[in-house]
Amino acid sequence: MAESPVDNSSTANEQQPHWLEVSMTVDPELAEAVSEVMNRYVSNGVVVESGVTFVNEEDEGTAFGPARVFGYMAIDEQTEETRRRLEEALWHLGQIRPLPQPVFTLIHDEDWMASWKSHYHPIQIGKRLLILPAWVEDPNQGRIAVKIDPSMAFGTGTHPTTQLCMEFLETTVTPGQPVIDVGCGSGILSIGAVKLGASKALAVDIDNAAIRSTKENAQANGVLEKIEVHVGSVADISKGEFSIRQAPLVLANILAPVIIRLFDLGLADLATPGGKVVLSGILDEQAGDVINSAAAHGLRQVETRQMGDWVAILLERA
Repeated sequence: MAESPVDNSSTANEQQPHWLEVSMTVDPELAEAVSEVMNRYVSNGVVVESGVTFVNEEDEGTAFGPARVFGYMAIDEQTEETRRRLEEALWHLGQIRPLPQPVFTLIHDEDWMASWKSHYHPIQIGKRLLILPAWVEDPNQGRIAVKIDPSMAFGTGTHPTTQLCMEFLETTVTPGQPVIDVGCGSGILSIGAVKLGASKALAVDIDNAAIRSTKENAQANGVLEKIEVHVGSVADISKGEFSIRQAPLVLANILAPVIIRLFDLGLADLATPGGKVVLSGILDEQAGDVINSAAAHGLRQVETRQMGDWVAILLERA
């Protein structure tokens, strides 16, 4: 393995640094795999920043292109060993598809939070929604603000898959009706749906960290009482383990192979007759397989939206 570069720009300060930032800029389809590996070795979670480039100067809120994946290691007696193990894990991942070398930067304690937060800015979604970092005051732009703490879990609003799902919420949420959010991550879709008028959201995920994140973000948005959060997935909903088994709107921002597998477990049946299903986390070349699998389970394609290499699909149950 080649030695990875280190940015020592922060060593000029006489105070010893307390954090080591590790970052990589990769193609969007690799971001999740890289973040999964990195998350094993850093503190306070991994951030995927997809705002490296934008659609154009007039649409600064719509990010696409390369994704920057980064996190922070606390500097202690284990740091060198942790770094070595991380580099080794990334090297093995790079044997599947080439990866750039990780960049390590020393960060002083007093600069860490400012550095971490500097990557996040409000993002306008569609005509009505605004994704707002939890520490930023609502700019009162006449939009519905969804506050998210991006340190917690996947689904920060910066990734195209989340943005595409959020766009669909504006036209698919029926005020006064519930929604089901499969693989809720940070809870951003459930929160957005409730703020757009959904009566409640059933949010499930197989990751305990996602459950905690969804509850905390829901609390920060003042909608915790309208979001039912559980560890679980499609089979658990279908078996009636939670308050509802079906909803007029079902959301699933998960990877395409997982979506196809969940169809066999009853994902399409979570939508009421005539109900809608919004799917994302799908690469362009995977969309055909997802649409075919959806059709085999009684779902009709209504609309497809794309941002960069990522696709979101709106379907309707017959």
